[in-house]
Amino acid sequence: MHVDAAIRSRKSVRRFQPWPVPRQTIEQLLELAARAPSGSNTQPWTVQVLSGERKQALCQDILRHVANRGTPRPEYTYYPEHWFEPYQGRRREVGFGLYEALGIQRQDSAARRLQELRNFSFFDAPVGLLISLDRRLGTGSFIDIGMFVQTFMLAARARGLHTCAQAAFANYHDIVRQHVPLPAEQLLVCGIALGHEVHDAEENALTTPRESTQAFASFHGFADSSSGGRHSVID
Repeated sequence: MHVDAAIRSRKSVRRFQPWPVPRQTIEQLLELAARAPSGSNTQPWTVQVLSGERKQALCQDILRHVANRGTPRPEYTYYPEHWFEPYQGRRREVGFGLYEALGIQRQDSAARRLQELRNFSFFDAPVGLLISLDRRLGTGSFIDIGMFVQTFMLAARARGLHTCAQAAFANYHDIVRQHVPLPAEQLLVCGIALGHEVHDAEENALTTPRESTQAFASFHGFADSSSGGRHSVID
């Protein structure tokens, strides 16, 4: 698959087939992801890969904790305390789009909660990855982790696989630590579900929109071919 096709067809899949993914394939994906850039080549990523009974045990423990009204303990603050535009509108659009695709009414909080909890089964994916970094590192290392995760997801897509990056696991890092060797200095950043897409699942039909290049990019110092070679002017 051409890299452009992998980028354009990558999406957050929320229902996976039970078909296994060979360990050799996962190792190849991780080797490729490790080619991601990082500041001064620090390579701050650490990965725990779970499948089979080990994955199932972690999922069951988190779901049991949530069912018992256990309190999440976030590793870090992902979202702002107070939302504002345009970010609030984009967030609502994707949330409402997902629930609409699933036929869940906005006021049906119970159904919405059940869908949210599917995060902690890795959306039935046969493989779950947990990505962490040394919390003693700086903010820049989060940039490095993002590039590592994206490289992994694109490499997976190029092999016909799909993924879903899941920051929700960071809320239950204390339970994760009971299942994988995650030292105290390691900060759990996110999980990644990995597997084959259920093509006819309603939630997988959701395609999130993107802003146009003109909405987020400015060009400076380029000749504007549409104006006879003049430089572009900002109004």
